[in-house]
This record gives sequence, C-alpha cells and structure tokens, in this order.
Amino acid sequence: MLMVDIGKLPLGNGTVISTQYKDPATLISIIVKNGLTVAGIILLVLFVVGGFMMISSGGSGDQKKAAQAKALVTDALVGFLVIFLSYFIIQIIEVITGLTIL
Repeated sequence: MLMVDIGKLPLGNGTVISTQYKDPATLISIIVKNGLTVAGIILLVLFVVGGFMMISSGGSGDQKKAAQAKALVTDALVGFLVIFLSYFIIQIIEVITGLTIL
C-alpha cells in the first residue's frame, strides 16, 4: 500500500491530521460522505425556496417569476442527480475493479 504523508495540519483538539487519519483515502471518504449530506440539505433548501417562489408567482400572475422558480427547482434537481450519480458510478467502479476508492 502506498503511504502518502498528509502533513502536520493541526486539528482543533491539539492533534495533527496525520495522526488522526492514517492515509488520504480515509480523509477523502469522510469528506465525500459529508458532502453528499450537505448536497441533500442544499437540495431541500432550494426546493423550499423554489416552492415559495412558485406559490408567490402564481398569485401575482407573473410568468417571469414562475419561470425562474421552475428553473431553480430544475437546476437543483439536476445538480443533485449529478452528485448522486457520480457517487454511484464510483461504487460501480469499486465493485468491477475490486479497488477501494471511498
């Protein structure tokens, strides 16, 4: 196994990053898994904001605001699908090759 020195970046509890995470794969795995959680939260917020925009534009009859709201919800969904599918593709590559990526 190839060992990479991930440095002596100090963490909040007085330890350095290289003693907490033995290799970069562990650190990257944690970042990616938390990134998916953050992406889900952002998706929820964008859905709520887009929903309020659709409701408010429906009452005023403003077609431009309705189109912006629809575009916001669509873009949020497409962005989340890209993130989710990238994680899914990495999982497929792990199964096919036998490598541990995440």
